[in-house]
Amino acid sequence: QVQLVESGGGLVQAGGSQRLSCLASRSILSISNMAWYRQAPGKQRERVAISTRGGSTNVQDSVKGRFTISRDNARNTVYLQMNSLKPEDTAVYYCNAFYADPGASYDYWGQGTQVTVSS
Repeated sequence: QVQLVESGGGLVQAGGSQRLSCLASRSILSISNMAWYRQAPGKQRERVAISTRGGSTNVQDSVKGRFTISRDNARNTVYLQMNSLKPEDTAVYYCNAFYADPGASYDYWGQGTQVTVSS
């Protein structure tokens, strides 16, 4: 089992930057995918960025060039660096961990952290 705790959210002005952190309760070396999702009011949750155990990363087109995901295995932490923030980035941001064993898969979520971008 993995507990995930996000931090770093808050209020920021448009054009500003913010870094979210997700601290896992155990080593993330064996976790296949660490990802950030977000959910804006009235909208479905969407994946923003993902980091795989193999070292590859991918971000959603709408945040490409502005958001970066990174993974510090030594600190059991995943980061989401958000630059050039826009009001439409306002959402609750969730950390997600996914891995699979033969015959089973595991999907864990943090409690979420609110990011509000003012215009």
